Amino acid sequence: MNFTILLFSFVAAVAAGIVNAIAGGGTLITFPLLTALGLPAVSANITNTVALTPGYFGGTWAQREEIKKHGRRLSLLIIMSVTGGIAGGILLLKTGEKRFTGLIPYLILFATLLIAVQPVAKNMIISRGRKGKDHSWLPVAFILFPATLYGGYFGAGVSIVILAALGLMYNDSLAGLNALKQLMSLCINLSAAIYFLFSGQVNWPVALTMAAGAILGGYLGGTMAGRIKPQVMRWTVVIIGIAAGVYYLLK
Repeated sequence: MNFTILLFSFVAAVAAGIVNAIAGGGTLITFPLLTALGLPAVSANITNTVALTPGYFGGTWAQREEIKKHGRRLSLLIIMSVTGGIAGGILLLKTGEKRFTGLIPYLILFATLLIAVQPVAKNMIISRGRKGKDHSWLPVAFILFPATLYGGYFGAGVSIVILAALGLMYNDSLAGLNALKQLMSLCINLSAAIYFLFSGQVNWPVALTMAAGAILGGYLGGTMAGRIKPQVMRWTVVIIGIAAGVYYLLK
């Protein structure tokens, strides 16, 4: 494996870890870079998922006390997240290299849009407050399962979709819904990553290098969170996403 590829992969993963810790959307940095370095699109997506999954453990562990408060909700959300993550992974492998490559610009632009409207989702939940009511499991599954499927398939910006859907389905505080979102994101990515381990498409030197970079970036992001405004980081990612999406459209 070329040292230059590993170096760029590490730097991109550090940047993604910082971005994820402050605003989210790190995949919009790492995935385009991996394809630019020559990895096939499906392999780049799979390697990216495996590499960045460890970063979700820290956030979930940090919110474990808030997660415990949700009691009976957890079983349904965990089952749905694991099922959706695996189903999304299966769908990705069934899509094939050529078709997935054709979808790349639209997936990137969709994820960029999700990052851009992130404040809208949060404001919606805050304004809804505790005025709504919890829905039964069937509407919850109907609304949330497509998000978990997308998470296993590509995943960039999926946490924003999940947060908005949870806000529609459950009567809870933003902090409580954020904790559920973190748990679901972990379950989706972990289940997809475990499935991908047997796909033969993980570039292990790159994945391990990126995993180390993502952990370092997550730590650095945590220390920088108070000094960098999330909206500045978010719009930086949006600009990168738009540029990458347009590039792939014109490629």
